[in-house]
Amino acid sequence: MNKNEPIYALDFDGVICDSCIETSIAGWKAACRLWQDMPSDTPKALLDDFRTLRPALETGYEAILIMRLLYQGLSTEYIRQDYSKILKNLAQQNNLTLTELKHCFATTRDQWITNDRHDWLSVNPLFKGIASKLARLHNKTWYIVTTKQERFVQEILQAHQLSINEHAIYGMDRQINKQQVLQQLIQQHPNQPLIFIEDRLPTLIGISQNTALNNIQLQLALWGYNTQKDKDNHQNYPIQALQLKDFLSPSFSGR
Repeated sequence: MNKNEPIYALDFDGVICDSCIETSIAGWKAACRLWQDMPSDTPKALLDDFRTLRPALETGYEAILIMRLLYQGLSTEYIRQDYSKILKNLAQQNNLTLTELKHCFATTRDQWITNDRHDWLSVNPLFKGIASKLARLHNKTWYIVTTKQERFVQEILQAHQLSINEHAIYGMDRQINKQQVLQQLIQQHPNQPLIFIEDRLPTLIGISQNTALNNIQLQLALWGYNTQKDKDNHQNYPIQALQLKDFLSPSFSGR
């Protein structure tokens, strides 16, 4: 491999997969297991509200708490004002630990896939053009760096006839955060440029402030789950804005 050829590290949800509807429904289904007063069918209006809040979500299990809060009648504006604190308070009030929430979310997805795999996959579409782009990367070195569990990533990619070595997927199962993953990738590829494409601005800002990761090219995926404020504020940091059409271009090299 050409030592100047970049290594790609891609977030999954919001960069590769438009999973917002699936995440909200999975969150609702999981919440129904924890709170018996909730109806089985997800109200359409709450799915729309969830999309408004999706840029704040960092890890999938948070969807359980978001859907519960929306069902209780809290507005998206109120939840967004102090997102982390409001979610934490709800979990504590109901004696729900992080481990319990993650387990509930994962097992709910597993049950959904077992019962109706086609339905689950239908609400996990890839962004337009992404499948072809990833197919063109088959002879290049690339990784997926996500907070999603790895088996769900594999399921979705396989449904689109895409393959990636399971060791190239860094998900929740590895029990390390994205900054730690990127540090590992730098060590594995010390002489090649590394490009990390992520749709969540706070994640990119945190990486930009880690001096051990200064040489990584950080790119904000504008087609993903970010707000207009994120799009305006990225330029205050060493983060480039990336349009989907530019990423899909055969000549894209990230520089």
